[in-house]
Amino acid sequence: MTQINSGPDSSGPDIVISPVSTKADTEAFVDFGFRINASDPNYVPNLRSEELSKFTPGKNPFFEHARCQLFLARRGPDKNGEVVGRISAHIDELALAQSAEQGMGPGTGNWGALETLDEAVAKLLIARAEIWLREQGMTRVLAPMNLSVWEEPGLLVKGHDHPPMYMMGHQSARYQPWIEGEGYGLVKRLYTYDIDITVEYPPLIQRIIASGEKNERIRIRKVDLGNFERDVQILCTILNDAWSDNWGFVPFTPSEIAYTAKSLKPLVKPDLIRFAEYDGEPVAFMMTLPDFNQVLAHANRPSGKPSLLGWLKIALWLRKPRPADMRVPLMGVLKRLQSSRMASQLAFMMIEYIRRDSIAHFGGRRGEIGWILEDNQGMVAIADAINSKINKQYNIYEKAL
Repeated sequence: MTQINSGPDSSGPDIVISPVSTKADTEAFVDFGFRINASDPNYVPNLRSEELSKFTPGKNPFFEHARCQLFLARRGPDKNGEVVGRISAHIDELALAQSAEQGMGPGTGNWGALETLDEAVAKLLIARAEIWLREQGMTRVLAPMNLSVWEEPGLLVKGHDHPPMYMMGHQSARYQPWIEGEGYGLVKRLYTYDIDITVEYPPLIQRIIASGEKNERIRIRKVDLGNFERDVQILCTILNDAWSDNWGFVPFTPSEIAYTAKSLKPLVKPDLIRFAEYDGEPVAFMMTLPDFNQVLAHANRPSGKPSLLGWLKIALWLRKPRPADMRVPLMGVLKRLQSSRMASQLAFMMIEYIRRDSIAHFGGRRGEIGWILEDNQGMVAIADAINSKINKQYNIYEKAL
């Protein structure tokens, strides 16, 4: 995918909005995100190298099936002024092929990665993203998406008072009224759920788990690092099937599977990823990751470039992340089992086994599940049953173009 420079630059009083077209522009785009959030005590900077990879065609396989244009807002009479804002506009070809009833579908584009301190600049950036999407033939926008639904979807509207866990977005509260003021209506809420994992689950859940342990047809196993690629393929096969009817679903491609597996492998611990097999067939999984943000918050710099000592702290933590809180980013049961009692039984068994190992081997005390769609009744019921509570809310908005 090549970045597209279409249409004239947008401008306002002393503001020039221009498309990102060079490596230096991309670096300015990424660095502005770090700089504008540096004063937020609950912001945790990602590694700069990961952010650059995310927005670079040829590195992030999202660009293999997406058209994307990044924009920078600069203050001054030309394109060499101070950067005061940024936004991405993008169209996922796989999303266009989905059913409109599931949220995406034909004519639907996206924007994301909005950052600025100035409401007037935010309006100009959103307007410029909308112009680009119309030029590409889009008739509707879902936003914010940074970049895909599998990365950092939605705008944080509740939970600004504590840091996000790894791979979850953290945006300023100023953006909600600015976006809604541009005619965007709420289409979906995404929640994360917080839980004290040191507390045992209610007796009913314990009985369900004990019953499953007596069933010889059920086997709960750990991820096998010796056959890591095989297990990654199994996980993604279940994931694409389990999530295929969910709102906003876009299939994970083989390239994205390989890219994600490579980037997350340092965080993969066998005790924290479980597969459920029934009669020898993998039918469910639960992925749990130690919260990498715990070490990034202390070892990383606001610029996303750790010092030598910072890199050493990161390396030591990755080798033995303890104490470490836990995040469950992905969980799934094959679609044909989702309406059965077994689906929740397998989920509770995997959750309990991982809970025990999180405490015993990693000193974990807190867990976070999500994101979860507000109307995903099965997952919401599981979250409620283990006494977890909503701790963050992300809004996704829509607007006709």
